[in-house]
Amino acid sequence: MDIKKHFSERTSLTNKALKVFIKALQDVPQALQKSMLYSLSSGGKRLRPILLTSAYEIFGGGKEDVLPAACAIEMVHTYSLIHDDLPSLDNDDLRRGKPTNHKVFGEALAVLAGDALLTNAFSILGHNAETRNIKEKNVLDCMRILAKYAGAGGMVGGQAADLEAEGFLSGKKRSLHSNKTFFKTANALVNHIHLHKTADLICASVEMGAVLASASPKDFKHLSNYARCIGLAFQIVDDVLDIVGDKKKLGKTGSDAKNKKLTYVSLFGIEESNIHAAKLISKAHKELDKVSRSGKAKEVLHEIADFIVKRDK
Repeated sequence: MDIKKHFSERTSLTNKALKVFIKALQDVPQALQKSMLYSLSSGGKRLRPILLTSAYEIFGGGKEDVLPAACAIEMVHTYSLIHDDLPSLDNDDLRRGKPTNHKVFGEALAVLAGDALLTNAFSILGHNAETRNIKEKNVLDCMRILAKYAGAGGMVGGQAADLEAEGFLSGKKRSLHSNKTFFKTANALVNHIHLHKTADLICASVEMGAVLASASPKDFKHLSNYARCIGLAFQIVDDVLDIVGDKKKLGKTGSDAKNKKLTYVSLFGIEESNIHAAKLISKAHKELDKVSRSGKAKEVLHEIADFIVKRDK
């Protein structure tokens, strides 16, 4: 399979749907809509929508059935990037080779654009309740999944832990009690950050696709385990690329060292990080092999796992 061609086709499909959904929102100030569309249209692999549609298609459904859910997960991801780039967090000037949202529209409007993308993601996900092949209860379950993985116990919590851990290795960690109470070692802390900061939203993507397809509990579990493994590997590779990657290809400057981030690379070095990522991908393949269905969509998920450790941006 030509995975790059597959990504290109699915990216185009998602991009068109995103524009339709955003432009259909009522009473949105023009500047706010431009800010939302700017970040949604600034490129990206659309990995999470592709994971969601592929997980759904494993069980025989068509990709068009779950486009609202696919767009919702991308909107949540994009909101997180806008906020992550803000001066109060990572203070990045570039994202995907373009000026970050707050550099173009100002910090206040960037915050509001992120807020709007997060909030409207749930209304757009709700459109899936009107899809003939989708059960309303499954859509409700997806809303719970997305809220859980995106919220305080998920991605936002991971970002907060990431913030707390700045300077951890240099002995200048923030004094919030959670480091002392919950994390006995830097290894446990970095795994916690990786799981929630990155892997959780990838888990949400795959789990939502499985739920919308009414997958069996057993298949759901194996797909969830697969997603967790590739999500953790994705962040490890990100940490490696932040150090050794081509900044032009990455489309960002690489701020981990500047912000004294606690990463897998800062703990174990590049070689050990790559080895661990490869082990996670191997485990992901094994989990996916246990899923009862077969076909092109399952092959795509295998290809995505390999793509994660081979990518250069």
